[in-house]
Amino acid sequence: MELAYIPSPSRGVWNLGPIPLRAYAFCIIIGVFVAVWLGNKRWIARGGRAGTVADIAVWAVPFGLVGGRLYHVITDYELYFSPGRDWVDAFKVWEGGLGIWGAIALGAVGAWIGCRRRGIPLPAYADAIAPGIAFAQAIGRWGNWFNQELYGRETHVPWALHITSSEGGRVPGYYHPTFLYESLWCIGVALLVIWADRRFQLGHGRAFALYVAAYCVGRGWIEYMRVDDAHHILGLRLNDWTAIIVFLLAVTYIVVSAKKRPGRETVVEPGAPDGPTEGAAAAEADGEEADAEAKADAEVEDKAGDEAEDEAEPDAVEAKDEAESAKKS
Repeated sequence: MELAYIPSPSRGVWNLGPIPLRAYAFCIIIGVFVAVWLGNKRWIARGGRAGTVADIAVWAVPFGLVGGRLYHVITDYELYFSPGRDWVDAFKVWEGGLGIWGAIALGAVGAWIGCRRRGIPLPAYADAIAPGIAFAQAIGRWGNWFNQELYGRETHVPWALHITSSEGGRVPGYYHPTFLYESLWCIGVALLVIWADRRFQLGHGRAFALYVAAYCVGRGWIEYMRVDDAHHILGLRLNDWTAIIVFLLAVTYIVVSAKKRPGRETVVEPGAPDGPTEGAAAAEADGEEADAEAKADAEVEDKAGDEAEDEAEPDAVEAKDEAESAKKS
C-alpha cells in the first residue's frame, strides 16, 4: 500500500454545454499570458515601449503552436500515419503533443516577422522574453499532468505519480513525475536567466541563448528518464540528441557573440524613451529641468550682484575724492 504519491486528475475536460474546456489548453494559455506579462516588464526596463511584446506575440504564438505540433507529428509520425491510425488526429492539438524544439524554432520566425515590421532587433526582443518562456513552459507542463502523460520509469518514491488511465497503451501504476521535474527545472532556468541578465548585463541574444542552454541540460536528463515510445539513435532518444546539439549551438553563440558584440544594446526600439526605463527617463528629465532652473536662478543672482556693484562703484569713488579733498584742506 502506497502511503504517499501524486494523484492524477480524474478528468482533464469539463463541458460547458457544447463547449469543452480542456485543462491542457488552459495551461498553455496561462503560460502565454505570463510570458507576455513578464516580457513586457523586461522590455520596458530595457528602454522599449509598453505593448510591443504583446504585439509581436500575436505573430510568435501562432507560429510557435504550429511549429510545436509539426515537430511532434514529424518525430512521432507513426502515431498518426501508420496502419490503423487516423491521420486527422494529427490536428488534435488539445489531446497533447507539442514539441518545444519546433515551438521555439517556428515561434522565432513569427517573432522575426513581428520585429521586422516594427524595426526592432530580434535578439533584444528574445532577451526580454526568455525568462517568460521558461515560466510558460513550467506552467504548460501541468497540462501533461491533466492528460496523464510525460511520466518516467516506475518508482515508489513518496512523490511518485499515480497513473490511473489505461488509454493509449498506458499501464496504471506509480511512475517518476517527469512533467513535475521539468516544470521545476524551467522555473530554475527562468530565475537563472533573470539573475545572470542583471549581474552581467547580457545583450544581443545572450540571455535567450543562456535560457536555451540551461533548458537543454535539464531536458537531457529528464528525457533519459521517460519511458514513452520514442525514436532512438545510438541508444539515445531523439530528443536527447536534439538537446545536445542545441546546447552546443547555444553555448557557441554566447561565446562568439560576447567577442563580436560585447555589452548590451543601447537602443532596442526606435522612438521609445531613452534610458533603462520610462520612469527613469522621466526622473532624469525632471532632474535636468531642476538643474536648468537652479542655473537660471544663479545667473539672475549674479546679474543682480553685478548691477549692485556697478551702482555702488560711483558712490565709492565720490566718497574717496571727498576724503582726499578734506585731507588737503
